[in-house]
Amino acid sequence: MLEKLLAEYAWMREQTVMELFQDREAKKKKVVGIYCTYCPKELILAAGAVPVGLCGTRDETISAAEEHLPRNLCPLIKSSYGFAITGKCPFFYFSDLIVGETTCDGKKKMFELMHSLKPVYVMQLPHLRDAEMGFELWVAEIRRLGARLEQEFGVEISDEGIWEAVEIIDRERRMVKAIYDLNRQDPPPLSGLDLINITWSKGFSSDRNEVFRLLAEVYETLKRGNYPCRKPGPRILLTGCPVGIGSEKVVRLVEEQGGHVVAMENCSGYKRLELQVDTSIGDPYEALAHKYYNIPCSCMSPNTYRLELLERMINDFRIDGIIELTWQACHTYNVETFAISRLVKQMGLPYLHLESDYSNSDLGNLQVRIGALLELIKV
Repeated sequence: MLEKLLAEYAWMREQTVMELFQDREAKKKKVVGIYCTYCPKELILAAGAVPVGLCGTRDETISAAEEHLPRNLCPLIKSSYGFAITGKCPFFYFSDLIVGETTCDGKKKMFELMHSLKPVYVMQLPHLRDAEMGFELWVAEIRRLGARLEQEFGVEISDEGIWEAVEIIDRERRMVKAIYDLNRQDPPPLSGLDLINITWSKGFSSDRNEVFRLLAEVYETLKRGNYPCRKPGPRILLTGCPVGIGSEKVVRLVEEQGGHVVAMENCSGYKRLELQVDTSIGDPYEALAHKYYNIPCSCMSPNTYRLELLERMINDFRIDGIIELTWQACHTYNVETFAISRLVKQMGLPYLHLESDYSNSDLGNLQVRIGALLELIKV
């Protein structure tokens, strides 16, 4: 039953492609392509458009991207840009507007190049977590995004429409978190690859109610105990840069060697699931700003919430060891490895930092290092 549900869930991507093609021909729906968790999907839904994720997670288009971009750049940026210029991403093709953000210099410059392909709006993200002027700037940025969506699509975004979208998105995230939290059990009901499927695939659906229906069925199925019985093994938490379908090699290697990736703190995992909109705030734009400003991304300074979240996850999921994955040239996450390793060692747990890219050229090295960590835990 679970396997069937997860297969149906993964099929949403292909189904959405077909729906968007039909809707585009009939001029029924507008599509907004997004690259980051900082983009407020609620505003896009309130504008009557469909938000779709565009972050590249596969190696296949990187060589094309390197004709325009330096080779020593983050693979996520190169993959994303490669899918855009080669036409291999149907979601980029269907997008009427691209929304970017200034989370890193590489993405910021990539969006400059994308202007020749699609209309692009870049949100200016302030990077000082505790500065009042930074929060005020972020509120203004979200208002400007709302104005751009209204202008682009000829609609009026009402406060009521935003609050309705807030409930849709927050309800969905509460359900994903509830599913994630079931992995506190030992052995865990879901593999790390299952977690990637659940968190990644939902970003490609044009029907949020269908997403919630499938998530609710997955949750109820797991609660009833209808899942494969997994052998006990080292419980691993993956932190660092985001992973997705096509860049899951570290997760796969852990599980092929008897470990369980029971939780992922990164952007494609648990990092944003606790954050809900405070509906007691009267202004929906300010309420959205509070929610998204608290995302513990390494671009923020200081990024203390990430450390607090990791410590709680280590305890809640009864973690035996931590793997931190940094993609090549992701400098902010690379710098944060010092603070993360210090926290993990203070908690008396094994820690492994891996720096890699989307290729399979280092599989042998990764396998040996991951295997050594798992053996250390078993001892």
